[in-house]
Amino acid sequence: MKILVNPDKKIWKKELARPVQKTKDIEKIVKPIMKKVKRQGDKALRKFAFEYDHVEIDSIMVDPVDIKNSGKHVEKALKDAIKTAKSNIEKFHKLQEAPPLSTEIMKGVTCMRRSVAIQKVGLYVPGGTAPLFSTVLMLGIPAKLAGCQEIILCTPPDQKGQVHPAILYAAKLIGITKVIKAGGAQAIAALAYGTESVPRVDKIFGPGNQYVTAAKQLAAKKGVAIDMPAGPSEVLVYADETAIPAFVAADLLSQAEHGADSQVILVCPSEKIVNNVIVEVNRQLEQLPRQKTARKALENSVAVVIDDMDIALELINEYAPEHLIINIKEEDKAVKGIINAGSVFIGNFTPESAGDYASGTNHTLPTNGYAKSYSGVSLDSFVKKITYQKITEEGLRGLGPVIEVMAENEQLMAHKQAVSIRLNYLDKEKE
Repeated sequence: MKILVNPDKKIWKKELARPVQKTKDIEKIVKPIMKKVKRQGDKALRKFAFEYDHVEIDSIMVDPVDIKNSGKHVEKALKDAIKTAKSNIEKFHKLQEAPPLSTEIMKGVTCMRRSVAIQKVGLYVPGGTAPLFSTVLMLGIPAKLAGCQEIILCTPPDQKGQVHPAILYAAKLIGITKVIKAGGAQAIAALAYGTESVPRVDKIFGPGNQYVTAAKQLAAKKGVAIDMPAGPSEVLVYADETAIPAFVAADLLSQAEHGADSQVILVCPSEKIVNNVIVEVNRQLEQLPRQKTARKALENSVAVVIDDMDIALELINEYAPEHLIINIKEEDKAVKGIINAGSVFIGNFTPESAGDYASGTNHTLPTNGYAKSYSGVSLDSFVKKITYQKITEEGLRGLGPVIEVMAENEQLMAHKQAVSIRLNYLDKEKE
């Protein structure tokens, strides 16, 4: 990891830049894939499965029988863990339900709002380097709680043309019956345009690599909503002398092993703390099965020494991390000072892994600085808020003149007339 000591604010952006390719370069690769899927449908999905996943697939959709029997191929310990995670995620997301809102704004004028589920949603579950069955829970549970009528799950098959049984088991527990064997940009294209086997959806959810992210952004330009631009994973750990170096190192490595394009950032008040953590990182790295991937990610990573807490918080908010771990003595002050982060983990005994799997919060979060303007996935992500209003005769008499004046001054006379014609009608009836 590169170490910076009290760096000038002018170089923050450059030194903490994410290891991403240029958008134009990625789009040059992604656009032809999406066009081919749009034109050729299932045929293109089979072609790309062979080209990218090195597998020939007959049926694009997973046989419902395989979903039903998936539990037979999952160890009991893992099934129990998935059930516990499911319960926690359901509890936290159910609390996010918003009751219908109704209030009389002024006499005779009632305004209302209620949440309505998005009818067709597509869930993308990465599976290239590891089967992320946890993402099935994170996306599928709020989709079900929201009441989405059609839920399509896309995930890449393995080299035998099969979807990992843990992914299918998680889908089964939630009640998802449509699972598509497709990954990458081609899966996003299938959800955006529809194919013979894949229904077109109204909104696409799920994390992925830079190609998946680019495909989602292109789909958004074609009128299909997306959750957020969620790309390669990242974590920032803010630690002082009260943090346990081994814990900090483990948290950094837990994100570094996600992918070579992941990034981890360490912020500390002294070089001594940084050096202690780096010693632990190097020690633990040797024990990791995915150490090659983690090493590559660490090449893109930075340790920053900032001895002023206010400046440290300013840097963190500027970086806007997907995951933020706060492990310092003055944690309350730090937590209150954070305005840009996807999800925050507080204290020595709150590993970021808890949020990834089973604490209850969602792990689909904004990356690449998008935490400045996006929230992570929640129940709200799967609903629309529709407003209503009902105005009585008395209400229109009171509000109508206000509307008339405003419409006339905006020179929108038909708007004014829509009110005036009603007020005139009421006046005549009164006579």
